[in-house]
Amino acid sequence: MKLYIVDDDATVIKMIEEIILDNALGEIVGMNTNSKQALEEVRLLKPDLVLVDLLMPELDGITFVEQISQTSPHIKSIMISQVTSKKIVGDAYEKGITFFVGKPINKKELTHVILNVADQIKLESSMMQIKSLLEKGNTVRSSGEQSLENDTRKYRLFFSKLGILGESGCDDIIKICDYLKQNMDHVHQERLNEITAKVSDNSKAMEQRIRRTINKGMSNVASLGIEDYLNETFVKFSNSLFDFDQVRLEMEFIRRKTNSGGKINIRKFMDNLLLIIEEM
Repeated sequence: MKLYIVDDDATVIKMIEEIILDNALGEIVGMNTNSKQALEEVRLLKPDLVLVDLLMPELDGITFVEQISQTSPHIKSIMISQVTSKKIVGDAYEKGITFFVGKPINKKELTHVILNVADQIKLESSMMQIKSLLEKGNTVRSSGEQSLENDTRKYRLFFSKLGILGESGCDDIIKICDYLKQNMDHVHQERLNEITAKVSDNSKAMEQRIRRTINKGMSNVASLGIEDYLNETFVKFSNSLFDFDQVRLEMEFIRRKTNSGGKINIRKFMDNLLLIIEEM
């Protein structure tokens, strides 16, 4: 994985560089204290991940990430800042950042977050390979009872890790994922209600079960984050299966600081679940 570091404080850049090198997290292809210069270098070097400070004199981190996302949406970003305003953090996620890490930098936290981003990049790469095979008509689909049993066992293992194994919507989620996998070449054009109508006689009831189950999963992930912000399951799934800003809202709801929790994105959950199962 190729990384680029942007911060107007050279000391912070040095600290991040040491964390990356000490933990063999990837190859640093560039670093800069000037965000405008960094913007041009990132466009040229095309790293996999950019670590960028929020508050910089030339170009603030949110604008930086927004401009990178417009031309290179595949580039992931970790924003680092002392600012913890919910509005600013929310704006950062809306503009395309992958994770938000606070200052002063916690070495363990930053390492976990970078590893999580690396996992996301691998999952997305796997999905692109699968789509490519489907387009060429060379996809090798699993067949036979043993293959189906193996897939089911993977789903059950994952549901257990997420704390939703006993939920009624688990079987529905598997059905939807199987449909997505078998029709990946055109399924992006279909809405969830159109898919449920094809795999169930009662599509509305199926959607409700799926929604309740995924909501339960997000609540469980949020609870893990409250107990331990560096919990492996929380770090891995809070911004892959769910939107991290929505998980943060759910955490606030669990703490009884807000009247409503986070919202789920069912399609994002399904797409990334497929990637996770493929990697298991």
